[in-house]
Amino acid sequence: MSQPNPVPGSNAPAPVSFYEKRKKIYAKGIRGYFDNWRIALVLFTQVLFYGGLWLEWNGRQALLLHLVERKFYIFGMVFWPQDVIYLAALLIISAYALFLVTAVAGRLFCGYACPQTVYTQVFMWIENWVEGDRNARMKLDKAPLDARKLRVKGTKFLLWGLFSLWTGFTLVGYFTPVDELINNVLTNNLGSWEIFWIFFYGGFTFLFAGFMREQVCKYMCPYARFQSVMFDPDTLIITYDPERGETRGVRKKGVDPKAAGLGDCVDCGQCVTVCPTGIDIRNGLQYECIGCAACIDVCDQVMDKVGLPRGLIRYSTENAMAQHLGKKEILGHIVRPRILLYTAILVLICGMAAWFLAHRIPLKVDIIRDRSVLAREADDGRIENVYMLQIMNTEERDHRYRISVDGLPGAEIAGEAEVDASAAGLTSFNTVVRVPPEAGKSGSNTIHFDIVAVENPDIKVREKASFLLP
Repeated sequence: MSQPNPVPGSNAPAPVSFYEKRKKIYAKGIRGYFDNWRIALVLFTQVLFYGGLWLEWNGRQALLLHLVERKFYIFGMVFWPQDVIYLAALLIISAYALFLVTAVAGRLFCGYACPQTVYTQVFMWIENWVEGDRNARMKLDKAPLDARKLRVKGTKFLLWGLFSLWTGFTLVGYFTPVDELINNVLTNNLGSWEIFWIFFYGGFTFLFAGFMREQVCKYMCPYARFQSVMFDPDTLIITYDPERGETRGVRKKGVDPKAAGLGDCVDCGQCVTVCPTGIDIRNGLQYECIGCAACIDVCDQVMDKVGLPRGLIRYSTENAMAQHLGKKEILGHIVRPRILLYTAILVLICGMAAWFLAHRIPLKVDIIRDRSVLAREADDGRIENVYMLQIMNTEERDHRYRISVDGLPGAEIAGEAEVDASAAGLTSFNTVVRVPPEAGKSGSNTIHFDIVAVENPDIKVREKASFLLP
């Protein structure tokens, strides 16, 4: 969008564009200390994602969020929809962990473990392997469309597409048993939602990691917008040392920069060519910076070549730059009120979640009174109510449960008081409770059901219900 064109010869202002035209970024590959860490994190996260799908536990898939059965299998644990509190705890823990990492080291997560960064890195590896290095890619894009360009670009897009589809397949494999999913693919019997999510997730992986790349980080990711509220002057960020680097200028190796009236920065521009978001870190901290440290690796190598000390671009803090603090002093400033607060909250929530998970009873019971018959008189004159019991056995072994009732004098279960529940299954059945007519007041009376595992009395649940007397 822009202002209307001015009339020739008038004093009307020139058009001003509200949108910046995207310039494709050709990030140069660089190897170094931080790049090795990034490669290790990419491989680690992808081994977890793609490899976790094939782990087995008790003869089943170890990690399976089975939507059809409404059960989440996490190794030896089985979670039901009623266990949503654990999902809430996991989300809270993830959020506070991200807050803590951001307060300590800025956008460290973005640069090393964010899915957008990870998949972009994988796609760039494929691109470099097929098209060549930065100069070769730029030359190929400028070349006219011919058979070679079609072949090279087609190969790249094919590999991107296959990787994206495999990524989508892997995601769906965590929600549909992977053996069943493979069989459905081979027999062309995929469900509509499976087809949708394979192509939806795969398609957006292809789009985001292959084409949009830094645009996702700069314009779509909300984390880049609110991260500043978690920064303070003692947060580790990637910084350029202007006192040491300015004034920039080219010089020969061995020439004393001070004698030439120059700083240590040789103005080679390598820090810009390796940046995946295309920024110049020498202009100061910018929200587009994802903290990948590629500029540190390349600047250190340049400093080595010109015989100057490393660290012109480095991880540091605003206070450290202003007060010329050393590494030990920087580390000493990590322990501060904000970090202590985040850490305390995170430890507290993790501890509570772990305690509740360790003491989790593998039995859940829902009791619903039959409302079609409020109360009825039995042959022996007692009053009876009918209840539907749903027993959820969350352990992967069969159990036999004994059912008893109390709360009113003479209350008892009419009929069978024991029931078998299959492993990780839901057992529904009706039971009848009888009490003497004089056992309580007219109307609603509170009773309690006790459901106890016969072979393990520690597995028990006590549930409240209402009993109606005429």
